[in-house]
Amino acid sequence: MSFQDLLKEHILVVHKMETLQNEVDLLVDKALSVFASGGKLIFCGNGGSAADSQHLAAEFVVRFSKNRKALPAIALTTDSSILTAHPNDFEFETVFSRQIEALGQEGDLLFALTTSGNSANVLKAAEAAKARGLFVAGLTGESGGALRAIADMCLCVPSSETARIQEGHMIIGHYLCQCVDEKYATA
Repeated sequence: MSFQDLLKEHILVVHKMETLQNEVDLLVDKALSVFASGGKLIFCGNGGSAADSQHLAAEFVVRFSKNRKALPAIALTTDSSILTAHPNDFEFETVFSRQIEALGQEGDLLFALTTSGNSANVLKAAEAAKARGLFVAGLTGESGGALRAIADMCLCVPSSETARIQEGHMIIGHYLCQCVDEKYATA
C-alpha cells in the first residue's frame, strides 16, 4: 500500500464516521454531565488502545488546547505494579475489572476501547462497570463485537482495519476533549 492509498483509506473511514455524529454528541453530553456531577472518566484498552487511553486521560487532567481546571480522568493502563501484580496473582482477563472494583463509582463513565470489541479484559471491565452503576461507552471497530451488547453506547468506527479504527477513536476522543475545553475554558 502506498502512502497515497493509506491516506485515501483514512479519508474514506473518516467520511463514513459522519454517521456517528448523533452518538458522538450524546457521548459529549454524557461526559459533561459526569463532570458536572463530580464523577470521573475511566479509560481502558490493550496495546494501541492502552496508549490511546493514557493519551485521552492526560488531555482531561492537564488540558487539550485551552486553559481550564483539571478534570478527573484515569487510564487503567498506567500503574505498572497493578498491571504486573494482578495477572501474576490472578489472571490478565480481570486486570481492568479489579481496578473498576477499587476505583469506579456510580455516576462515572468508562471508555472501553477495543478495536475488535472482543478483548476479554475490556469486556470484564465493562461488565464490572455496569454492575457498579457506571455508564459504559464502547469504542470499537465496525462490528462492535461482544462489547456492543454490554455497553450503554457503542461507537463503532466503520472499518475492520486496526489502524483506521484507532485513528477513528482518536478523532472521537479529540472532539470530546475540544468540547470539554470549550465548556470549561478559563481564558
